[in-house]
Amino acid sequence: MNKAELIDMIAEEAGLSKADADRALKAFTDTVVSAVAKDDTVALPGFGKFSRTQRKAREGRNPRTGEPVHIKASKAVKFSVAADFKKKVNI
Repeated sequence: MNKAELIDMIAEEAGLSKADADRALKAFTDTVVSAVAKDDTVALPGFGKFSRTQRKAREGRNPRTGEPVHIKASKAVKFSVAADFKKKVNI
């Protein structure tokens, strides 16, 4: 499903115009990005949880040469699926 299809489904399900559904989706994504950037966790019961995690520095290998390569510490976004969601999609 692409963004346009998602907007169409949101509009139909919520009884909104496509423009309103597009604004609602943009507001949702902007809010989640902003909160996670501030190191907050966004939990949606029955759906999942967005959070930021810290990856430690580590040694990796160059796949072409096999030489060891230092990988710097970094931050990443994590999404944990809720149990209800898992159950509904049979994970």
